[in-house]
Amino acid sequence: MSLPLPPGPFAAYLFDCDGTIVDSMPLHYLAWQRALEEWGCDFPEDLFYAWGGRPTADIIVALNEQQGLAMPVAAVVERRESYYQELLPQLAAVPDVLAHIHDAHRRVPFAVVSGSTRASVTASLDALGLLDRFDVLVCADDYTRAKPDPEAFLLAAEQLGVPPESCLVFEDTDLGIQAATAAGMASVRVPQQRTP
Repeated sequence: MSLPLPPGPFAAYLFDCDGTIVDSMPLHYLAWQRALEEWGCDFPEDLFYAWGGRPTADIIVALNEQQGLAMPVAAVVERRESYYQELLPQLAAVPDVLAHIHDAHRRVPFAVVSGSTRASVTASLDALGLLDRFDVLVCADDYTRAKPDPEAFLLAAEQLGVPPESCLVFEDTDLGIQAATAAGMASVRVPQQRTP
């Protein structure tokens, strides 16, 4: 496997979803563009990747502040989600992470720890036939402090019944790596799957 892991052993694997398990970031960006153009909002691609790991609602609030807009957060979240669902047939897994999932499945418990909604995470994993591999899903609505705060990772470890220091986190963003470190967990950086 070409994604090397830090020395273990680990009692659980915690995975970010978008950009880590699923190569969904380009599709999420397309969904964002479609949803935001309805409100005349600009979301440059470099900013989209820099903000990877932030909950959808937080991004809309930040864009409103940044651009002096008054986009209704819930409505834009719903539109973006709807556009993303339409793009799901194009979704693919991140090969190196998928190899680790296949290799460690049933040996250690798995959790997803995501800044996306439960509907988005469930749809992505279901589209790839991976949903049943995960014992726990911790999604945006399950915690109050987003990455880089460790809350979501600590919640996943607690739900799995595994001490934080025995968890290995798979992440593709700086915010996620910072959150894992703050939780006292080892991590492996998944290279971002940016399409040209």
